[in-house]
Parts: sequence; structure tokens; C-alpha cells
Amino acid sequence: MGVQQEAGVGGEALEVWIDQDLCTGDGICAQYAPEVFELDIDGLAYVKTSDDELLQAKGATTPVPLPLLTDVVDSARECPGDCIHVRRVSDRVEVYGPDAE
Repeated sequence: MGVQQEAGVGGEALEVWIDQDLCTGDGICAQYAPEVFELDIDGLAYVKTSDDELLQAKGATTPVPLPLLTDVVDSARECPGDCIHVRRVSDRVEVYGPDAE
């Protein structure tokens, strides 16, 4: 789990990814959780590792640190592009975001 404890629903680890095809570049996610999200020079948002490495591969995921869970969920809820997806690591079921049940 590393230095920061990862967030979970019912004790399960969560990860987040951004669909850049839907990203509008508003930067709301980077305002809510700059430790997890960052806008790149192309104007789109991407997730980052805990070491601040920008993950630009399509569908790249990063763990959701427990202290940032609320900020990441708020980012997903407020995103005008509905492009932020938070899912359980174990079964890849989306728990927050446009495809959450």
C-alpha cells in the first residue's frame, strides 16, 4: 500500500482513471485533488502516481489515497465531462463516476 493508506469501499482498495476522450479540460479535478490529478500541456487532465509522475497512457489508473477519497469523489461528481471513473481494484466495478450503479 505504500506510505499512504489507500481508500476503499467496504475495506476494498480503489483506483481512479480519466477518459481523456471526454475530458473538457476545465481543471476542476486538479483543483479538488492536485495530488491525484493534473492538467497537461494538451489541456487535458491525467492521473498521477504518488511520486507525482503523470500517467498519460490511455486508461492509466492510480490508487486513491484514503485522505483524498472525498476530494476524488467530489471531482468525479463535479466533472463537466463526466470522465472521471473511480472503481474497486478487486473486480474493476465503478463505484463513483458516470458508469457507477
